[in-house]
Amino acid sequence: MRKTLMNILDHLTAARSGRLPVLLCLLLCLAATRPAFAQTGALAPIQQQFDAYRKQALQEKLYLHLDRPFYACGETMWFKAYTLDGTLHQPLDLSKVAYVEVLDDTRKPVLQAKIALKDGAGNGSFVLPTTLASGNYTVRAYTSWMKNFDPEFYFQEPVTIVNSFTGLGPAPEQAPTAYAIQFFPEGGNLVQGIPGKVAFQAVNKKSGKGADFTGRIVDGEGMEVAQLRPLKFGIGNFTFTPTAGTTYTAIIEFADKRVLRQQLPQVYAQGYSLRLRELDPNQLQIMVSGPQTGTVYLLGHARQMVGVAESAALQQSTATFTVDTRKLPEGINHFTVFDSQRQPVCERLYFKRPTQKLLVEATTDKKQYATRQQVTASLLTQASPGTAIPANLSVAVYKLDSLQAASPTDIYTYLWLTSDLKGTIEQPSYYFTASGPVADEALDNLMLTHGWSRFRWEDVLQAQQPAYPFAPEYDGHFIRGKVTDAATGVNVRNVTAYLSAPGKHVRLYSSASDANGLVQFEMKDFYGPKEIVVQSDFQKDSSYTFEILSPFSDRYAARALPPFGLDAHLRTALTQRHIGLQVGYSYPISRNVFRVPAIDSTAFYGKTDAAYLLDDYTRFKVMEEVMREYVPGVQVRRRKGRFHFNVLDATHSSLFYTDPLVLLDGVPVFDIDKIMAFDPRKVRKLEVLTRKYFLGPNMYTGLVSYTTYQGDLAGFQLDPRALLLEYEGLQLQREFYAPTYGTQEQHQSRLPDLRNLLYWSPDVRTGTDGKKTLSFYTSDEAGRYILVVQGLTKDGRAGSTTVSLEINHTL
Repeated sequence: MRKTLMNILDHLTAARSGRLPVLLCLLLCLAATRPAFAQTGALAPIQQQFDAYRKQALQEKLYLHLDRPFYACGETMWFKAYTLDGTLHQPLDLSKVAYVEVLDDTRKPVLQAKIALKDGAGNGSFVLPTTLASGNYTVRAYTSWMKNFDPEFYFQEPVTIVNSFTGLGPAPEQAPTAYAIQFFPEGGNLVQGIPGKVAFQAVNKKSGKGADFTGRIVDGEGMEVAQLRPLKFGIGNFTFTPTAGTTYTAIIEFADKRVLRQQLPQVYAQGYSLRLRELDPNQLQIMVSGPQTGTVYLLGHARQMVGVAESAALQQSTATFTVDTRKLPEGINHFTVFDSQRQPVCERLYFKRPTQKLLVEATTDKKQYATRQQVTASLLTQASPGTAIPANLSVAVYKLDSLQAASPTDIYTYLWLTSDLKGTIEQPSYYFTASGPVADEALDNLMLTHGWSRFRWEDVLQAQQPAYPFAPEYDGHFIRGKVTDAATGVNVRNVTAYLSAPGKHVRLYSSASDANGLVQFEMKDFYGPKEIVVQSDFQKDSSYTFEILSPFSDRYAARALPPFGLDAHLRTALTQRHIGLQVGYSYPISRNVFRVPAIDSTAFYGKTDAAYLLDDYTRFKVMEEVMREYVPGVQVRRRKGRFHFNVLDATHSSLFYTDPLVLLDGVPVFDIDKIMAFDPRKVRKLEVLTRKYFLGPNMYTGLVSYTTYQGDLAGFQLDPRALLLEYEGLQLQREFYAPTYGTQEQHQSRLPDLRNLLYWSPDVRTGTDGKKTLSFYTSDEAGRYILVVQGLTKDGRAGSTTVSLEINHTL
């Protein structure tokens, strides 16, 4: 199952003749993003390899809109998933499943769900169990295809969950503050005799946030060569000319008088360095220093789109490139310098501010409301002022208090900045809302502290095409498993495994194991918890065992959560939250109403040639009598003391002389004696196919399918070698509950309403006029609330907005 995207493309094209697969459309769009300039002869091989790699390594991005950042155990966490292609930022209908997890501070998953995606969007929820410990958690989300790449690029957002049922206990002891600082030479290296810019980032290891300090750089003799002071969030830069053989040390003093000494990166006697500066708003100058002579090559790209490809000769060890910023893609651009052997030697990030944005406006009919009063909110989405555009939005309204703050992320900031950088970015929205020289320098400092990390140039430049173990789930969830020899434990290849999910909807899937013993079953419309049966034809393959693998990623980003702690003054607010939660669960209101998706209930084998509802016939106690009396398309034979079925070959007016595929509630039964011993009074329906039937690579001489009344096998004893287990399919969508107070009787209801989440809707669509009106009712909880709107358009414009409203008891 190690497929490349081109293998998948071939499969999808063959399976869907008559319509162009979305993946092919996307690859054509990627091809259209190639630069308009001609390739230089020497750079052509690098560009060709880069083009080949990006077509194989299609990048998906996934953004999760969480309804709020703080929860109490017992509450419901709601979320909306947006999936996009990483190049164009447009909704991507490639993966049909998103994996969402809640991880504790040890990166152990405490909640997991598989979320159905359609047209690049989906939604789900978690009811937070009262067994969770209070603490900071991480919500992460990704697709199967994203598992082929670095987990740093999964969606990840911190949330706080407090268990008010167990009590917080004594306040945690305050750990001593510790600091860390890192240095990042521009381009990658410090080279003797070449003036270089060095960025730095200091963080408070306890909080994970940037730390303020003063400092200086000294050489081996203690002479000061530069002074340090961060600009924003502990990040800044300095410039100096290093000398080979000299060790440089940073001496840092933080605000609490702690002093940290740390050596700078090594100074090389020779090598390449890169310096970037803005000549004017439309021009960049990139100076490359290296050996006395030779040629260097510059490749600039953003989100797999090439914006510049040039070469220059080193003259007196220096080559200069002038880049027209108007030709660069928007967002994070990566300038990579290659030496004369076409090996990458320097790299530098540069951010071109995006101009394409979804403008979202939200207004409420009032600024202040009484309790249990209707709120009407009007939404407007525009591509530019005065130009309406339809958009797919998600909306949350929750209370802001001492526990709950505004969400730290929004979809626009995530797509253009956070999603392409490793690690945690402090206040990423600052780089889009602030303006002026300080904001511009802070943004460039951020670029200096990061490098390109979605791929390695070693992978791009290698001759062999990459192979990926995880294919996109284009038609449904993949259940993956492994077949091993029961005696030796060795993986076994070329064994046909069958997976069935007994139920009223007859389902059966087959897969042949590969060289690693892996099998994969594509489960379309597989929702909710189900019991699955995995087996082989034990009449032929009697010595194999089966294992179902977890579909969730077992790789984690190296991100630490800050230690959890609630100040004493917050405990009153937590008590109020606990009371509201208890009150909500004390009254007979159903909060577990699920929306059942419309799925095809037809059996996997389609329309049969004959069907028998056995209640329409005289009931026999023995299956052999049923088959002989009522089913003329199947002849019952005994050979060597065992039963066999011979199905009529209607196509050729003859009999098949091998056993057909026999099913009970979709589960294959390879021992005909066992089905003949089954009580026919437990069978509701019998269906027969009197022709050859193909299931995967296997051909069967007809099919006989028995269905019980409840679709639960009715006590039929499976082969003990079969694997039987509970498996959670795609999550059913829980309906968001909120009371209404439209009548006087409802308004005067004595049932208390202490909701702090007033409204959640993951699927709000504005029309061609860009407008949408929604309404909801306030609760009995007075205070300040925030209405949050996030969304995306079909052409890739992302945007969000917030608006606040007040609820008072005395209006």
